[in-house]
Amino acid sequence: MSAVSRSEKAGKAGKAAKPSGRFRRMLDRLSSSQEDLESQELREDAQATGCTRISECSDRQIVKVAGTLRTVTLRPRAGVPALEAELFDGTEPLDVVWLGRRSIVGIEPGRRIIASGRVAMSHGRRVLFNPTYELRPLGKE
Repeated sequence: MSAVSRSEKAGKAGKAAKPSGRFRRMLDRLSSSQEDLESQELREDAQATGCTRISECSDRQIVKVAGTLRTVTLRPRAGVPALEAELFDGTEPLDVVWLGRRSIVGIEPGRRIIASGRVAMSHGRRVLFNPTYELRPLGKE
């Protein structure tokens, strides 16, 4: 048997094993965990808004990212209040820090936002300090 005919048979077998179209998407959704589905939705939302994926952000790059705030905490830095949040876009987390702020109306866990600023690396994690941000409408959640 030649290499061409073996690869053709393997290709046909792969097609038979993987349904396509609507049926495949339905099966994928039924077999995926809730976390996987939410991550996929966040990745699609970030792409639809024209934002950079967090996993593609590099140190000192000016970016615009979108995602959901997982946690929001008040943690002083050098004696100055700092509101810290973890933003997740379905690829990787990003720390968002507002220095000198104890709270910001609308910044709460579960809220979707678009944030922009310069990425910094701190202790191996990506961080946005004092970003400009836009709260996403609550109706989309």
